[in-house]
Amino acid sequence: MREDSAAGTGPVDGAAPRPEERLERAVRAAEQALIEYEIAVDTFRIEVENFSRLHHQKLGPMYSRLDELDARIAEAKAARSGDPEDIRLADEARARVMPMPAVEELFHGWMDGDGLFPEAAAMLTDQPVRPPQRVRPSEEARKLYRELARKAHPDLAQDDDERKRREEFITRVNAAYSRGDAPLLRELAEEWAAGPAPAERGPSPSEELYARLEWLAQRKELLTLVARELEEGAIGSMLRIAPDDPDRLLDEIAEQLLAQVSEREAELAALLGEPDTSAGASGSVES
Repeated sequence: MREDSAAGTGPVDGAAPRPEERLERAVRAAEQALIEYEIAVDTFRIEVENFSRLHHQKLGPMYSRLDELDARIAEAKAARSGDPEDIRLADEARARVMPMPAVEELFHGWMDGDGLFPEAAAMLTDQPVRPPQRVRPSEEARKLYRELARKAHPDLAQDDDERKRREEFITRVNAAYSRGDAPLLRELAEEWAAGPAPAERGPSPSEELYARLEWLAQRKELLTLVARELEEGAIGSMLRIAPDDPDRLLDEIAEQLLAQVSEREAELAALLGEPDTSAGASGSVES
């Protein structure tokens, strides 16, 4: 018997290989490739959600200030000219101030599988509400997350109970990673290492292997659509501008908005014949 045969990686001398062996290798390779793809998509999704939330927290007041200034400038011009077209433009500018957000904008990415806001879930369990401080978690958190996702991925389950256990665990991993909580990810890694080991995969009939390959292909197509939507969305497009330092991009946008606020305030002061106090006002927006 050859050494690799004794290890279970090849056929015994003189024995024909099982017909399913090549198909089994293809299924395992496709499963591993899909898991890596899902990890990449989920990593980017979390960055998109963090960027979106921080974008709203940090820059939302500046956008609101710009809308208000645009409305007041348009109203001042309309009051000065009395022109119907200027009045119409002023009404449109005022209507854009504090628009009512759509339901999708209110809830997308903010609720967990039980229909709870992360902030609400934290309060219900007496945990502190901790919004993300950075777009991208630390390198340690990223490494821990990827390792846990590879080990505990639900697609590696052999039965429904095992899949449920893995799905519940991965939900906790995702929540910790979205907050960049490296200490909790380390605790979860220890918890998983101490848990029951998954059963080894046995040989499957050819029909099941073909069905598995088909499911993997369909899953990859769905993930491709998700990845495309994330990349082509407004937030994803912004992230692609600064892939190495997305947090710095937020600071750059804030600086640009502050400059725009200053310009609008100066323009409004000139229209109203008031002293230009834009420098002081812009500083108050930044704080």
